[in-house]
Amino acid sequence: MASTFLKQASENGGSVQDMTTVTQRVSEMLRKIEAEGEDRTIAYARQLDGWEQDIVVAPEAIEAASTQVPESLKDDIRFAHENIAAFAKAQMESIREFDVELRPGLVAGQKLIPVSAAGCYVPGGRYSHIASAIMTVTTAKVAGVDFISACSPTRPETGIAPAILWTLDYCGADRVLSLGGVQAIAAMAFGQFGLPEADILVGPGNQYVAEAKRLLFGRTGIDMFAGPTDSLIIADETADPDIVAADLVGQAEHGYNSPVWLVTTSDRLARKVLELVPIIAGELPDPNRESALQAWDNLGEVVLCDRREDMVEFANRTGPEHLHVQASDLDWWIGELASYGSLFLGEETTVAFGDKASGPNHVLPTANAARYTGGLSVHKFLKTVTWQKMTRSAVRDVALATARISRFEGMEGHARSADIRLQKYDLTNDPQARIK
Repeated sequence: MASTFLKQASENGGSVQDMTTVTQRVSEMLRKIEAEGEDRTIAYARQLDGWEQDIVVAPEAIEAASTQVPESLKDDIRFAHENIAAFAKAQMESIREFDVELRPGLVAGQKLIPVSAAGCYVPGGRYSHIASAIMTVTTAKVAGVDFISACSPTRPETGIAPAILWTLDYCGADRVLSLGGVQAIAAMAFGQFGLPEADILVGPGNQYVAEAKRLLFGRTGIDMFAGPTDSLIIADETADPDIVAADLVGQAEHGYNSPVWLVTTSDRLARKVLELVPIIAGELPDPNRESALQAWDNLGEVVLCDRREDMVEFANRTGPEHLHVQASDLDWWIGELASYGSLFLGEETTVAFGDKASGPNHVLPTANAARYTGGLSVHKFLKTVTWQKMTRSAVRDVALATARISRFEGMEGHARSADIRLQKYDLTNDPQARIK
């Protein structure tokens, strides 16, 4: 691949994170919460969040929160919910149950069963992530999950941000807990405070939330292993440098550890964007300015390629969470790009739209996980299971093949499970049948 880095990330990304310490801390917290129950969860809520009030959010609190949310914001939330629900419903319609007769008398099928209980985590620290509340709860609801629990961090005295609380209720959460961090994940996983044990845990969070989900995976399902958000823009000479730079800053705003890339065939565009990004980031209010500048300084990269095929190769190898194409011939890019969490096509379709309101889910794979998985969807809440049945007339051929394969593998018990049916059903008039 012919490419040149005009700007490259620093060697350690500007910070050295001791994940061993995080893992040890989270593991110890989970152990204590499971052993000591709700009392330990409450103690962590008091210690880490300064929350002294009820953990389970009462209907009266939701009603009170509703009065604090401007009607204009409610309308915007309803707009986003409508789009996200419509997309999730279209996903449901794209998959179906079926049955097929593979051979005369041998019928097999596929069935779609929603999980019984889902736990949705909604970040609420520095930013009030209203959109994450819509994305997680709405999608679970459309998938047909019986019970949806949700947790979001509290602020001392005020609790969960009113807009998040109203949104969780509007989108269909059955119970909301005033909990954040590891203790929230544990409460949903272990079925505390009247919740059923979650079959799956979904939603973004900080490194402690992500590690708690990772450690619980297997005991419960999770949407994906998630790290800091990342975004890559592919641009050619037709792209607008002001828009490209603004989009890079918008994604760098997520945090100091959020990588952003510009991959382009235009030297003019690349150098103009390099000039503009620090200016645009510097105009943000604090703490957004500091986050965006740190992410750009330490993790931002600008790559100049000779051909569009080189840009495709870079993007496919990187596997970004968000991949935005601001280039001509959009249909060509759809056919060539193969590794991303969500694809945004054209200058008009900024990643910010997908983050908040346009429809497809914003809970997406990060850190190159797009090479093997997609983002949150109704499929994550569905078990795609299979079934089969056969008539006695269909048994003979299947039993003979099963017995022969089993004996070749050395699994005599399997073979005899086939043999006994050949014998009981009087299907042994075959010279190859071996009845013991």
